[in-house]
Amino acid sequence: MTTGIVFSDATRLAELIRTRQVSPVEVVQTAERLRDGYADYFRRYDALITPVLPIPAHKHGVTEFVINGQTTDATFLQGATVPLNVTGLPGLSMRFGTSGEGLPINVQVVGSWQAESTILHVAALLEALSPVRGLRPSL
Repeated sequence: MTTGIVFSDATRLAELIRTRQVSPVEVVQTAERLRDGYADYFRRYDALITPVLPIPAHKHGVTEFVINGQTTDATFLQGATVPLNVTGLPGLSMRFGTSGEGLPINVQVVGSWQAESTILHVAALLEALSPVRGLRPSL
């Protein structure tokens, strides 16, 4: 299964849940397809690095965003994280940059099931390269 299929299944699942147009059986079937897709991916790769959000951090409680002139519901911004929650894949989020407005930009490191040590190793390698390594807020 390709990562494109995994993404489309995740997008479909998120939309069905959001609009309540899905039965519990469909949720389970879609989650199983997602797990199969990720299992195939992790047979070939040790880790997956993705953005946490497609935009920099935002204020709490915001329900809509305007991205490239289009209003987007905030739930659609979770497309990179919801599939991991549904499939039970281990992952971690870490700051890896800063937006022009000074807001954090995070990446997530994901590994196969039971591969937490791999995730921590990859995160340590990324931290060594991070442009915000050692950045601390002023008090």
